[in-house]
Amino acid sequence: MRGTRQMALAPQTILERNRLFRGLPAATIQEISALAIRRPYKDGAIVFSQGDPGDALYGVVTGRIRISASSQAGKEMFLNIMEPGDTFGEIALLDGHQRTATASATAPSDLMIIMRHHFLALLQRESKLAIHLLQLLCQRIRWTSGLAEDSALLAVPARLARRLLSLGKLHGHDTQKGVHLTISQEEVARFLGLSRQVVNQHLQNWKAKGWVDLGRGKITIVDGNALQGIVARNEPHEGDPTL
Repeated sequence: MRGTRQMALAPQTILERNRLFRGLPAATIQEISALAIRRPYKDGAIVFSQGDPGDALYGVVTGRIRISASSQAGKEMFLNIMEPGDTFGEIALLDGHQRTATASATAPSDLMIIMRHHFLALLQRESKLAIHLLQLLCQRIRWTSGLAEDSALLAVPARLARRLLSLGKLHGHDTQKGVHLTISQEEVARFLGLSRQVVNQHLQNWKAKGWVDLGRGKITIVDGNALQGIVARNEPHEGDPTL
C-alpha cells in the first residue's frame, strides 16, 4: 500500500493487515501474536542465508529486508524487498528444506518470528490460512517468473522501465513530484542482472527527458506513462549499452 508501508506497526496489527493472516478469528490472531518472537537486526545483518534450514516464518515490524540469491560463481541477484507488514520465508518453512535465498537487513529492522512447528499446527486447523498461503506463494512465483520472463523477452530499457513500475506499485510512496522509491541504482541493477553503468545510462537519459528524478539511494518516477510506453514498444535504444 503506497504511502503507509514505512510506518512502525504492532505485531498484532501486522497480522491483521497481512494477506496471509487477514480474516482469521481474533483469538487466532492473538494466539499467533503471542507465539511470535521479536528480534532486532542491525543494518547489513543477515537474517538467514541461502542453504540454511527453513525453521521459521518472518514478518517485518520496522525496517527493510532484501531477498537475494547467489550463483555458485558468486553472482548475486536481488529477488524482492520486504517492508513493514510483509512476511517472508514461506517456501522453506513449508517443505522443511534449505532456504532458497538470503534475507538481509538494509536498514535497522525489527522482525517477528513464528517457528515452523507453531505455524504448521495453525495451518492444519485454519483452512483460510492455507488458502491465503497458496495465494501468497502464487504471488511470489509470478514475481520471480516475471523477472525471468523480462530477461528473456524484453530489451534492456523495457526491462528497467517495467521493474521500476512494479517496484513503484509495491513499495513506492506518492509525492508531489511522483512515485518515490527508496532504492539505489546498484540495487536496481542487481534486480535485473545488469551492471550499474547500464542502469545509470538509461536513468540519466530518462532524467534529462523529465521521466524520472534521481537522488542518493532514491529514484522518483515522474512520468509513469512514459515508462509504460517504453515497455509497450519494447525497443532497444540506438546504441543501447550492453551488459
